[in-house]
Amino acid sequence: MVVTAAKPVHAEIPLRVDYASRMPLSTELLARLHEIFPANALASGEAERIAYSYDNSRQHALPDAVAFPTEHAQVEALVQACRAHRMPVIARGRGSNTTGATVPVDGGVVVSFERMNRILRIDPDNRLAVVEPGVLNGDLQQALLPHGFFWPPDPSSAPWCSIGGNLACNSAGPRTVKYGSPRENTLGLRAVSGIGTGFRCGTYTSKGATGYDLTRLLIGSEGTLALITEATLKLTPKPSAVRTLRATYRNVGAAARAVARIMAQPVTPCALEFIDDVALKLAHAHGGDSVPLAGAMLMIEVDGEPDSLPSSVEAVSRAARGDGLEELRLAETAEETRALWSARKALSPAQRTISPNKINEDVVVPVSHLPELVDGIKQLSAKHDVLIVTFGHAGNGNLHVNLLPRDEAERTRAHACLAEVFTLVIRLEGTLSGEHGIGMIKREFMPLALSPNTLELMRNIKSAFDPDGILNPGKLLP
Repeated sequence: MVVTAAKPVHAEIPLRVDYASRMPLSTELLARLHEIFPANALASGEAERIAYSYDNSRQHALPDAVAFPTEHAQVEALVQACRAHRMPVIARGRGSNTTGATVPVDGGVVVSFERMNRILRIDPDNRLAVVEPGVLNGDLQQALLPHGFFWPPDPSSAPWCSIGGNLACNSAGPRTVKYGSPRENTLGLRAVSGIGTGFRCGTYTSKGATGYDLTRLLIGSEGTLALITEATLKLTPKPSAVRTLRATYRNVGAAARAVARIMAQPVTPCALEFIDDVALKLAHAHGGDSVPLAGAMLMIEVDGEPDSLPSSVEAVSRAARGDGLEELRLAETAEETRALWSARKALSPAQRTISPNKINEDVVVPVSHLPELVDGIKQLSAKHDVLIVTFGHAGNGNLHVNLLPRDEAERTRAHACLAEVFTLVIRLEGTLSGEHGIGMIKREFMPLALSPNTLELMRNIKSAFDPDGILNPGKLLP
């Protein structure tokens, strides 16, 4: 396959869409919004608008107003009113997104779901929970503990990210390797389309073959098709025991080959994290001697019932052994487990000390292509003279490629490097994102990954849900 690098997008410059036909926030629309929302549920002052003008991408653009719905009917009325005035509507969870997916690039009304934060139903018998989009992932997990269940998606931002945000970007985390992403763990949704019509899709059952699968279509659509107001989530029984292993390797290639071996045997780990040598050096400098120095490291977790767990651990350990292995350690206590995970936890603060302008991408390739991806990133780092830290969910082939430019010259080189990273990923039969989404940071690279015919079908789907293009304009589709 022949691919060419797309024009890089500068991460510090907010993109603005061509939406000249939309009207400013009129007195008439503002009055209608005040009819829909109580006084404390609609904000149009500058301070409040600034607070909802950015997300974790460091992009920012001021909305015209911020609405805080507490019920589905308010969302319907809001979208209908905004559609009549061609006013953009941007759904927002807690702003932890890294691709600018919740930035109101051409103004409009930001719909913050933080007050729709009720867990409506926990049904252990049918292994489901019904929640509003503003429920925090971490709060849901705590509520499920007494019932012996969990919801598998566990992004690193779980303590403060919302279920709605998880669904919008299909955000997953380490457990995806065994238990799947939000798409595999959501039974149904209630939502509002771009014409202000509410609808339900999906089921309350674990099987369903009734028409098109709109539930999976909405998940990962980043609020461009509909605003999710309720989710029926599929729950998983919590395993009785978990064992943690740490394997260090002579080089990144040896570690990447070990990932392929681990994923080729019958026992699937519940977490399989890869950390390269550059990341280990940073984490060691930040976290001290508890972080090993090596060519690369794998963090591996295996879960299950106590009787069967030892044989599962042994199977994974056999696969982890091989050419280039330096040390394989098994944690025997909770304290040892925390110590083994210290390197992974030290990575984010370590990177912040080097580059406040970090470019964080989450590319995915088939697991068998991981060695080529890791080697290729090393070569691109040297070619462009940009520090790159690579770690992530290797069991899915999902690596977080973090470019750490320290000055303006390095930022320019980093964006040229990023385009070549994406080109490499597509050449290896991979995709641009595993869990961060596209937002506005990656949208110009979409033609690298998808054919014109595929993109046109996506635009047609967008038009069916949102004929006037008011839902989160300027995101996802180039």
